[in-house]
Amino acid sequence: MEKFARHALTAVADARSLTVGRESDLFRALNVHYNKNNDFQVPDRFVEVAELTLREFYVAISMGKDRDPSWKKAIYKVICKLDSDVPAEFKSHPSG
Repeated sequence: MEKFARHALTAVADARSLTVGRESDLFRALNVHYNKNNDFQVPDRFVEVAELTLREFYVAISMGKDRDPSWKKAIYKVICKLDSDVPAEFKSHPSG
């Protein structure tokens, strides 16, 4: 996420213009990482939270907050408020 936010700093002037769609490089990277075998249809809410997270990273970096060693804690506090319950089918799916 941080890598994508840093890259966006060179091309985007406003965090509100940052979007994450199912065809974006960020979505593909997250999907490969968390859903390697494409076992699950990624919920729309995941895409929304990824976009909000990208914006949070972008704003923090653009304001220089990344100079503080614990700069990500504030972002994680925002993100954790967006958490939802893990769907039952994810819990019962065999891993590996």
